[in-house]
Amino acid sequence: MEIGITSFVETKPDVKTGEVISHAQRLREVVEEIVLADQVGLDVFGVGEHHRQDYAASSPAIVLAAAAAQTKRIRLTSAVTVLSSLDPVRVFQDFATLDGISNGRAEIMAGRGSFIESFPLFGYDLNDYDELFEEHLELLLKIRESEKVTWKGGHRPAINHLGVYPRPVQNSLPIWVGSGGRQDSAIRAGLLGLPLILAIIGGSPTDFAPLVQLYRKAAAHAGHDQSRLKVGSHSIGFVGESTERAADTFFPSTMAGMNKLGKERGWAHYDRSSYDAARSFEGALYVGDPETVAQKIIHLRKNVGVTRFMLYVPLSTMPHADVMRAIELLGTEVAPRVREEITKWEAETENGSSFNFDS
Repeated sequence: MEIGITSFVETKPDVKTGEVISHAQRLREVVEEIVLADQVGLDVFGVGEHHRQDYAASSPAIVLAAAAAQTKRIRLTSAVTVLSSLDPVRVFQDFATLDGISNGRAEIMAGRGSFIESFPLFGYDLNDYDELFEEHLELLLKIRESEKVTWKGGHRPAINHLGVYPRPVQNSLPIWVGSGGRQDSAIRAGLLGLPLILAIIGGSPTDFAPLVQLYRKAAAHAGHDQSRLKVGSHSIGFVGESTERAADTFFPSTMAGMNKLGKERGWAHYDRSSYDAARSFEGALYVGDPETVAQKIIHLRKNVGVTRFMLYVPLSTMPHADVMRAIELLGTEVAPRVREEITKWEAETENGSSFNFDS
């Protein structure tokens, strides 16, 4: 069971002062967060790609490379790479470079992204939204398989037996498929035998269990080894010394962030009652003291089947010291609890195989 952090490196106005942190300062802060995550024993850190004023990281590979030279163990991944609107050759080169700098700790999380700004920015047509992702993923996997590439598609110039360099340290650079819960995404990842990461940010996390089952069935149908499949969760949350303090600290920025996005997408107003409901044991927010958060992660592993949990913090803009303390608690107190309990449970259930994926 892997435990880690995801960050979109947000730069929204501070809810108390109204001040907006600069992109440069927030980028430096997130590098410090990655270094701390490595020091406290977390397994993975993911940085999301966005092309908006209120997010600082349009190039996750560069941010992760800055942290790679200062870390030793932690895996470094995008979260996600908006593959539909990027050149797969350049994506592979960037993350192979990161893999070299980190000595084999790079990963790519490929997805469509939750915003569309990158499409007009890079000259892509939104009418090709799905087709672009499928074609670019195909090419990215082709590059991973072979140093010399021959490929032809409908949206990018063909490649005729050309080399793509540098090559990564890892024999096979990990490529995950990110999904917000679409069945076709889960099926595609399963058929390709790729690890799947789910954005579980609303409703009840256990509702994602059928989607994980569908993913595993698709993988089994394609002949992939079930024991090698990985499923991750990207979930919003915050860890504090006490549940009450964690809830009160995380609420203002969460409300501000959810309502800003809600105005763009037509969501209902987000208030404290919405927040507290999501903090319940069956809810999608992982907010509380270390024991509370650990028990919710354990529940997710046992009932949904995730093998990697990534806590998205902060949502919107929070004081850097609060974020650092949450990362410290996740690594030093939450992760050990989760690993100990899951190790025992997997041994008792023959490696956690209590899920009936063949029914």
